[in-house]
Amino acid sequence: MRISMVSEHASPLAALGGVDAGGQNVHVAALSAALARRGHSVSVYTRRDDPLLPARVTMRPGVEVVHINAGPPEPVSKDQLLPFMGQLADGISADWAENPPDVVHAHFWMSGVAALDAARRPGSCPVSVLQTFHALGTVKRRHQGAQDTSPAQRAWLEPSVGRDVDRIIATCSDEVFELAAMGIPRGNVSIVPCGVDLGLFTADGEAEPRGRTHRIVTLGRLVPRKGIDLAVRAVRLLKDQGIDDVELLVVGGAAGAAGLAADPEAQRLRGLARELAVADQLVLRGQLSQEHIPPVLRSADVVICAPWYEPFGIVPLEAMACGVPVVAASVGGLIDTVVDRKTGLHVPPRDPQAVADAVAELLDNPQLRMELGRAGQQRVATRYSWDRVAADTEKAYHLAISQGAGSVTAGARQLEGEAL
Repeated sequence: MRISMVSEHASPLAALGGVDAGGQNVHVAALSAALARRGHSVSVYTRRDDPLLPARVTMRPGVEVVHINAGPPEPVSKDQLLPFMGQLADGISADWAENPPDVVHAHFWMSGVAALDAARRPGSCPVSVLQTFHALGTVKRRHQGAQDTSPAQRAWLEPSVGRDVDRIIATCSDEVFELAAMGIPRGNVSIVPCGVDLGLFTADGEAEPRGRTHRIVTLGRLVPRKGIDLAVRAVRLLKDQGIDDVELLVVGGAAGAAGLAADPEAQRLRGLARELAVADQLVLRGQLSQEHIPPVLRSADVVICAPWYEPFGIVPLEAMACGVPVVAASVGGLIDTVVDRKTGLHVPPRDPQAVADAVAELLDNPQLRMELGRAGQQRVATRYSWDRVAADTEKAYHLAISQGAGSVTAGARQLEGEAL
């Protein structure tokens, strides 16, 4: 099967940890590789953000990344990319004229806009278009309010994409309820979670040396909604309980000391740590490549994942695969992946005291940490390998095709024109 992935802002080749580089990049890269291992040919279309990037890059056998000229060839915040989706569709459509796909899988709502536009171009062969949102605007607005920088058009374009594609692949059960509220029938949705690289993330292997008796790790993009400040506040609360030989290691954000010095969220976290008198316990590591993350996770007693909301969240899977228990906010996909009292501990969202109490319980009970870590390894191995995710994704592709290939092209309106 010839599969076209569309991932407008999240290149599978990008370094992780930046503001717009995170779980979606990992998902697209790993899913594409796993589908290629199953014998498929995958082309990933993404926006060129550097003039020196070649037109095509072979990521691995069976997976090619295609850089499309859409807007300036430089980094642009994803919330400013909507005006360039027509150009992205132009490039995709032109490439499809030479390499027509059997199925199209769009990632994030703007990729859906571009994919549907390209599929509707005159002369396009009928093709099924599937959509994975990765995050929904309704949820983002609910939690971020006025801080949501999404373009206003998202409020109606995103539901329209959801209704117009042949099938949606949701990453967790919570997303299905959100989609239903947007008017999307449950029958048009398949649930396929994200996965984890079980060859890289293992409990066996090197662990990075700690700076203190206990280490807490949090990993992800340095943006307020990730709730890393809750972990900083939890360290202060632990200190008040007499648990003060603890370091909080934060992975993510800009690369290197100079980059972190200019990173506004990194500076906010440092300022908060100084205010709470725990600056000496906070370590900001910045961006790390994927291969350097497992030793960091193995070095942790606990991994904290306490976002305000989370469409899925790959970090808990990576921690569980490394045998480390997770303290997770009971939101979104984390409700599915982290089983409370089995592979980690759930806490209410945006509650630093609950985070501190959960961490304290785990630090005080090595046996519980070991049991949760072992159960987490087993859960990830049986449910969240990328090979299983690829097999389930392939089933969704075949289901969409069997229900009517290319239905999006029949009498559909042009989203691109309405968007701009």
